[in-house]
Amino acid sequence: MKLGEIYKLAINMGIEADPRGKEEVFRYLEKIKKDYEELNEKKKARFDKELLENPYSDSRILNGKEDQIIKGILVGIDMEVPEIVLADKLREKGERIDLILAHHPEGKSLPGLEGVMHIQEDILFSQGIPINLAENLMGNRIAEVSRSVHPANHNRAVDAAKLLGFAFMNIHTPADNIVTKFLTELFAEKKPETIGEIVDILLEIPEYQDAQAHNFGPKIVNGSEKNRCGKIWVDMTGGTSGSKNAYEKLSVAGIGTIVGMHMKEDHLEEAKKFGINVVIAGHMPSDSIGMNFILDEIEKNGVNIIPTSGLCRVKR
Repeated sequence: MKLGEIYKLAINMGIEADPRGKEEVFRYLEKIKKDYEELNEKKKARFDKELLENPYSDSRILNGKEDQIIKGILVGIDMEVPEIVLADKLREKGERIDLILAHHPEGKSLPGLEGVMHIQEDILFSQGIPINLAENLMGNRIAEVSRSVHPANHNRAVDAAKLLGFAFMNIHTPADNIVTKFLTELFAEKKPETIGEIVDILLEIPEYQDAQAHNFGPKIVNGSEKNRCGKIWVDMTGGTSGSKNAYEKLSVAGIGTIVGMHMKEDHLEEAKKFGINVVIAGHMPSDSIGMNFILDEIEKNGVNIIPTSGLCRVKR
């Protein structure tokens, strides 16, 4: 496959699984194009034109040309300088590695987290929170994330990939969309009645079985196994953690249980305060599920996949 084909495949799979629905994503892209056309020439020159086609600003080609042929990929959840050095050592031992593929953002994708967090406004709306409240809840949190990632050393890993001659790319929100859709549909099919049944369903999935074997499997952090779960919300996409002030509104909207990848302590305290059960499915296995669906499609095209850095590779 060409590097550009892998990139477009991942973005399109993310759109297909987007919790907003494909039509809403396309409306969003049309709005971005309209806004771009209204800019003056100086602002157009500075505009990130990838946003015209890719709705996920946290998922990008970070090094390499789109027409580059990719036959081997080293892929993991976090691919930073140590993993790039690992790729070089593997190449010395005869492995064909053309692309280093990360899940978590690096380079210009890291400040792009801010852009995808607006997805959470639509997700909160879909759970019964009025859109004006959802936008108000997310506004301060998006600004906080923007400030927190701004001083980071964004290009450290990108610079290493350039020096060692690797193409470099990351796929974040598309993969998170996919695991969110996968689990939401699974719970809708299985209809668990208790928190314990949610955990049992998760442990039928190979990635969570592997995590459990390594002592970081699914964990109930609020509620008990016998608690009835009520309405389940799978909260695994939208860049990073949302607003801790959303839990009261979610409780009023009827959410009984949140199934997430992870949860900050101040968020958990709010969930406890408003009686929402919380199951932490696990960060690495959840990210692995989303990435694995994309990797399956890449592998069908004859590309060799070498997993590392927290990725539990499972083929479906």
